[in-house]
Amino acid sequence: MNPWRGLGHLPRAVWILSFVTLINRAGMMALPFLVLYLTKNLGYAATTAGLVITMYGLGALIFAPISGKLSDRFGPFRLMQYSLLLSGVILLCFPLAAKLEVILPLTLIWAIISEAFRPASLSAITGIVPPEQRKAAYALNRLAINLGMSLGPAAGGFLILISYPMLFWVDGATSLLAGAVLTFALRKDQKFSTAIAQLQTEVSLSRATANASPRMALADQRLLFFLLAIIPVVIVFFQHESTLPLFLVGDLHLPESAYGILFSVNTILIVLAEVPLNLAMAHWSHRHTLTLGAFLFGLGFGVNIFAVGLLSAALSVVIWTFGEMVFLPGAAAYMAETAPAERRGEYMGLYQMTFSLGFTLSGWIGTSLFQYAGSAALWAIMFLAGCVSAGALWRLDRKKSTP
Repeated sequence: MNPWRGLGHLPRAVWILSFVTLINRAGMMALPFLVLYLTKNLGYAATTAGLVITMYGLGALIFAPISGKLSDRFGPFRLMQYSLLLSGVILLCFPLAAKLEVILPLTLIWAIISEAFRPASLSAITGIVPPEQRKAAYALNRLAINLGMSLGPAAGGFLILISYPMLFWVDGATSLLAGAVLTFALRKDQKFSTAIAQLQTEVSLSRATANASPRMALADQRLLFFLLAIIPVVIVFFQHESTLPLFLVGDLHLPESAYGILFSVNTILIVLAEVPLNLAMAHWSHRHTLTLGAFLFGLGFGVNIFAVGLLSAALSVVIWTFGEMVFLPGAAAYMAETAPAERRGEYMGLYQMTFSLGFTLSGWIGTSLFQYAGSAALWAIMFLAGCVSAGALWRLDRKKSTP
């Protein structure tokens, strides 16, 4: 039995969107190397580079709900098109900026335009895929993201040896290419255009029948409960970008390359297993899917208490990667069910904002615990945080939308 066979039934528009995402992510190399570009190429201090990164994070955090509303107003595919094309232009121009007073606002604009793609993409998938196929569709989209991310930073590592500005030129060029592919599909692909027209019609009808004085999305108690419930597990998840490399090198005395090896374990597992896993779990309830995913996140990082070397650290990565493969597509599918058709972008924007908030908090909380309480306390607290989210998510069915 072919575990991938369910993908053949996904709408054509999902495949086109995933291909566009793959092109865009395959060229994503400017942001991962931004700190090195600022310190090694332009000669700024590490604290200054950190300020620039913070500016990007603030832009993504603050603008996510706004970009979601823009997606509802103008359509998710149109917003993705503008996001790709405009961010490509900004990336091509970025190496021309050398002064901090130019780099900071340019980074903020870059974050606002580039990150508008995410909630629009989630909103688009929600609209063009029936509920029973959403987990598989989100898994396919994440497959495109992870395939691209396995190429972009790796290629950037070679390009940086030739020229730092090339990071931005190649990243900008692939963003423009992705935007061009999406533009071509919007204009020339009849099936794709038909799917978009049907989506716009559905949204228009939903908006016409909606309450004449719509409430704020956060007035939806079911949505608010869900967003608050996932904050602890999102903080746990992002430890792989903050304290995990510190733990591997500082406590386990592994070389820096070990982090790259474990990152590859994570990516390979996602590429090989996430789509078949979500196809097999398509009939699972949201409550069971999200509870299991949150618990595996907590367990995966929690077992680092017992890690003594590379193999035990790899086991930890395997556990929380399964949590990632179950939780993230499941969470997106739950958001799709929760959101009214005319407000999908707004809901997805708030969902994306929650991840940006979790990312912002994770570094500060994780590194503070690591420095002042030690790694054992850090991983124990991360296990408890995962369990807190799992316990809250188990109660999802008891929370209903506010009428």
